[in-house]
Amino acid sequence: MRGRQSRQGGMFSYVSLEERVPAKHPLRAIRAVVDEVLAGMDTAFAGLYASTGRPSIPPEQVLKALLLQAFYSIRSERQLAEQIDFNLLFRWFVGLGVDDPVWHPTVFTKNRDRLLAGDVAGTFLGAVVAHAKVKGLLSDEHFSVDGTLIEAWASVKSFRPKDGSDEPPGPGRNGEWNFHGERRSNDTHTSLTDPEAKLFRKGRGKEAKLSFMGHVLMENRNGLVVGATLTQASGTAERSAALDLIGAMEGRHRITVGADKGYDTADFVADLRSLKATPHVAQNISGRRSRIDARTTRHSGYEVSQRCRKRIEEVFGWIKTVAGHRKSRFRGTARVGWAFTFATAAYNLIRLPKLLATAP
Repeated sequence: MRGRQSRQGGMFSYVSLEERVPAKHPLRAIRAVVDEVLAGMDTAFAGLYASTGRPSIPPEQVLKALLLQAFYSIRSERQLAEQIDFNLLFRWFVGLGVDDPVWHPTVFTKNRDRLLAGDVAGTFLGAVVAHAKVKGLLSDEHFSVDGTLIEAWASVKSFRPKDGSDEPPGPGRNGEWNFHGERRSNDTHTSLTDPEAKLFRKGRGKEAKLSFMGHVLMENRNGLVVGATLTQASGTAERSAALDLIGAMEGRHRITVGADKGYDTADFVADLRSLKATPHVAQNISGRRSRIDARTTRHSGYEVSQRCRKRIEEVFGWIKTVAGHRKSRFRGTARVGWAFTFATAAYNLIRLPKLLATAP
């Protein structure tokens, strides 16, 4: 018998968000970890807010909403607020009731910017890594490092001579400007939109773009991020940031560090060994002698590190495509770095449900 559509809704409805979310939904495992992590960050949040005045959006809800934005590739805060308004799953994850009003996008952005001013992203990543359920998934002996370019929120037209000697662009909002054939470098030019962004190209034959450089330290057992930072783009930034990330590890003992050919330099290999880290760096023998010799390559662990280190590209791929950080929406090293570090924490969390389900 064909069912009939009812066009009159109920006058009252009693909805339990907890019952609406399936028991095996991946976000359940993630929210359990996030709630415990945020509870431990209460002191860090207290230092960002005044003791008097009008109550703001709870920072815990702001961070949960930003996690949803990364998980579900939501491109703007306005769309995020719209999704939370009608999506019961999102309301449940953030901690809003069915009848609770959703924040205005501009109010949410203002509260998000308050968190950008503090090192909340780094603290959040560290707390996620230190969580009991996550810590059991990590290796404490074998790691990999790498860096990736994050395109800046600035166009090449904004890259102008520091002394103002060039001709102004044509009239209009996006006036024409012919810069072809002009010699430009970071020493003589700077971006008017984002002065901290640097002109950099990934390799020969690649176009130069205004960019920053994100760096990740990954453990090799499950490919989770244990450290992240962002710097200005330069030829030495990857090696310098890698040493900083490794040196910042607490309770460190003898470890191995895998990396690609770009890290095969005398200074980097020597600095790694001074940090009690065995350099499992890919050999660069293109017209030169590698700094990694048979004392390292003869061990089977070297080949394992070379296989595992390539998983770090999965981290960068997820951050750039799913989390939407191929081109940053922020300006300045501090703000772009905050968003990049928070995205690495989101990557760890999105992988937790499957890892915990298969953990012994």
